[in-house]
Amino acid sequence: MSDAPLHRLYLHYSELPYSMRVLYTAALVVLGMGYLFALIYLYHTYSGKDGNPVTLSYQDIVIAYSGSGKDSRLETALRGPMRTMLPADEINPIIGWVQEGADRAGYEKAIRPVLDKRCMTCHDGSNPHLANLNGYDNVKKVTERDTGTGIFTLVRVSHIHLFGLTFVFFIMGLIFSHAYVRPVWFKCAVVVLPFVSLLVDVSSWYFTKLYHPFALVVMIAGGVMGLAFAFMWVVSMYQLWFSRTPVPVVEREGRDMRAVG
Repeated sequence: MSDAPLHRLYLHYSELPYSMRVLYTAALVVLGMGYLFALIYLYHTYSGKDGNPVTLSYQDIVIAYSGSGKDSRLETALRGPMRTMLPADEINPIIGWVQEGADRAGYEKAIRPVLDKRCMTCHDGSNPHLANLNGYDNVKKVTERDTGTGIFTLVRVSHIHLFGLTFVFFIMGLIFSHAYVRPVWFKCAVVVLPFVSLLVDVSSWYFTKLYHPFALVVMIAGGVMGLAFAFMWVVSMYQLWFSRTPVPVVEREGRDMRAVG
């Protein structure tokens, strides 16, 4: 399939009108920025759950989906994604209060003023996607042992990812389909790989709750998805504006001109 003839419906970027090439370029730029910001958000959300804020590790993924097994959700958040929202001299008393039993008297005296000052802007209960820290009873719920992301939260995030990323990779695959890549089987594999990785990634969220090594599958599937996106983006952008028209395309154009003549 390395020397497979061009399909009669195949059009290289050089054969497209400039309006379509500009449209594809604009879509690639916006999708590229969106994917970059998604990676930054992913790193900020999951890194540091194991106590090391610098790297996104296997243990971070395990804690995110199946819980730490010992710390509470509040402790995990304060050591992870929320560590930058409070100074250390305010985080340590909260963690100490949780570890000592999270009593109401200690909450009213020392914890509530800090939460009201630092956390109520986002965690007042108005956003159903964030933990409600408004009042002792709500705070008490997040001091219970961390069991990771809840099943119904995973279901909600799963359908968002499946629908959203399907559209993203459909658009990327449609643009990439105009690229000249050989062998053909490799080009087809690059197109389908993100969809397979997406299904494996989302499925592994649930399996990680049952068997921790699936966290490694989550990381690998996410990495493969990102590499496929990057490959399609770079090849498409390069062939849109910078590369020469492939020889088979030039030869086909020559044959078509002779046929017309």
